[in-house]
Amino acid sequence: MKILPFQQRVFKFKAWNAEARLLMKLNAIDCYRGELKKEGHVLLQFTGLHDKNEEEIYEMDILLKGKERWLVQWKEEESSWFIFMLEQPTQFKRLEKKEAAQWLRLCSFFEGSYP
Repeated sequence: MKILPFQQRVFKFKAWNAEARLLMKLNAIDCYRGELKKEGHVLLQFTGLHDKNEEEIYEMDILLKGKERWLVQWKEEESSWFIFMLEQPTQFKRLEKKEAAQWLRLCSFFEGSYP
């Protein structure tokens, strides 16, 4: 069996500061026993995917295709990124690289007027 050379991934995060109601990139994140945290913030991980305008897609982003709005979330059972239709959350599908390039990143769920 041939083992491919190790290629380290870059992990990127944005954070929602609920108190300031502001989405921001962070200079530092606390790591305690392998768990990443930032006091007073919700960490949102980069999916590794880009929209049709080459914008980075992050967890909890709302993507737009036509008039449909879909929410990006990690689905633990599948170990993969999925998109869920905002108007019908029971409709969902895996977010693939090829398809992501057809979507438009609208905003973060937290920036919109959602609960």
